[in-house]
Amino acid sequence: MLAQLIPESAGPPVTLNRPITVIGRSSKCCDLVIDQTSISKMHCILVKTDGLIYMRDLGSTNGTRVNGQRVIRGALLPGDQLSFAGVTFRVHLGPDRPQTSKTPDGVNVPEGVTEEVPVIADDSLPEIGLKPLGQKERDSTARGKRRDLDDSDILLPD
Repeated sequence: MLAQLIPESAGPPVTLNRPITVIGRSSKCCDLVIDQTSISKMHCILVKTDGLIYMRDLGSTNGTRVNGQRVIRGALLPGDQLSFAGVTFRVHLGPDRPQTSKTPDGVNVPEGVTEEVPVIADDSLPEIGLKPLGQKERDSTARGKRRDLDDSDILLPD
């Protein structure tokens, strides 16, 4: 499986060749060095498994963001946006190198896709009665059915 971090700004993609990649500012401790003062010496760790990349922030000062939301740990999926301070990467997972082209609207389209995808207006969708969770419901959902990953959930290759 090819796992890459593709910079949103100019620069070559970073291929994750190792099962564990440490990201940070320290060239002594990290596999991927980002030389910016807003990045912690050891900022986060990426663990590559079959088909997924697990990310864990290492107590960094400025945090790690996935798709714009600050997270401590979780799974990265293809197309997710991974940010450390002002440095942003797009996650690529797959058998091949990503080949994309941009439409006139600036949307990335995978190479070989020719048919247009229909756009559905929000007002044409049926009302299904969902409402935002209040704090009490959010707390009980987190305690009940949903569980965050912890260190025992990450399996490392032998």
